[in-house]
Amino acid sequence: MRVKRTYRLPPELADQIEDYAARKRVPQTQILEAALLSFLSPDGPERLEATLARRLDRLSRQLDRLEQNITISNEAVALFVRFWLTTTPPLPDTALGAAKVSGYERYKGFVEALGRRVESGSSLAREISLDVNSQPGTVASGFED
Repeated sequence: MRVKRTYRLPPELADQIEDYAARKRVPQTQILEAALLSFLSPDGPERLEATLARRLDRLSRQLDRLEQNITISNEAVALFVRFWLTTTPPLPDTALGAAKVSGYERYKGFVEALGRRVESGSSLAREISLDVNSQPGTVASGFED
């Protein structure tokens, strides 16, 4: 048995309900009943909170991985710069022109190799992780601090 009640709605809301009912080919009463049940359901806010918590947890894990990758990248660049500066002697002025040409060619090769790695999905962080996990107790790069 159903109870009949009369409620007043703003014209825009009444039009939206009417349009939605026509599109879905269901009675307006069914739409209002479902909306009220959803609104008055005691577990509605808990479901929403659980959904948001799952999304926030996923975002938090993604940020943690991003932070780890950035840390690895920064350390790799810093280690390379330190190694390069300590092992590369300054060039005499007479060799600078040839060094610039050679450096330009080497840089082009580096950019091309980097582009291929990015396109293939290769990751230095993943490679380092695999190297470290496969050889415990050894330095994978061959360089020591």
